[in-house]
Amino acid sequence: MAQTDSPEPTPQEKISSPSNFEDTSPRLQKRDYCDKPFRVAVALGESTTAGGTATSRELAWVSRLADSINECQLEPVRMINSGIGANVISRRSPEYETSGKPSAMERYEKHVIEHRPDLVLFSYGLNDARSGTPLAQFLEDCRFIIHDIKARTQALVVVVAGYFVTGFDRYLPYNKGNVATLMGYNAGLKRLAEETDCLYSDVFEAQGMAPWIVDPDGVHPNNLGHRIIANRVFETLAQNCSGLSLKAFELRKTFLPWRDESVLKKLY
Repeated sequence: MAQTDSPEPTPQEKISSPSNFEDTSPRLQKRDYCDKPFRVAVALGESTTAGGTATSRELAWVSRLADSINECQLEPVRMINSGIGANVISRRSPEYETSGKPSAMERYEKHVIEHRPDLVLFSYGLNDARSGTPLAQFLEDCRFIIHDIKARTQALVVVVAGYFVTGFDRYLPYNKGNVATLMGYNAGLKRLAEETDCLYSDVFEAQGMAPWIVDPDGVHPNNLGHRIIANRVFETLAQNCSGLSLKAFELRKTFLPWRDESVLKKLY
């Protein structure tokens, strides 16, 4: 049987293909979730997504994440922050009437899909965990929203874990959870991300349960906490999306050497 020639890979394919790295053993055959720069990103979530107690818009984790992405892309991403304070997942949440409405279920079409994103940061769980929403019900509503977003936009979805907080008992009626409740929610969100073929960013683990990265209100991250959250979400993207490496490869072709180790060597 005649052997047909394979088409020549594009430069982008050459960059992102594992065959272009030294070690091509099966353990390094990593899936690439996005090999292009992100054009439009939407963060859908609660008050911490909206900005929480960051002392400026620029210091909120969504803005910091956009800065990190733009540092690595040849063209900037358009980042849209669709966070609403006290937001819950749906009308079925027990504290829907006291929440920041509309719920995620009621608003994701307008606040996400209409922007036609190729990256969606889905950040829910803290308010529902603190207000007594049954986990199975919460995950059911999350699953519906994520499936619909993916089907209608083909966007990469990153499920962001619930954040570490210290003031679980401070604010009625959002005083029904604790650290164990939140960890259970996060375990469910991780399973849901795997089931729906999304990335999962464990910002709770990144926070290390350090109380000094939580604002005095006990619920929102302070500026340091926002930085840690942004760093972990960016790390999740960088580990799984080769499109974020393209600028580095491009700059490598024309950069001017900036190290002069001969100066240091003269001291020895």
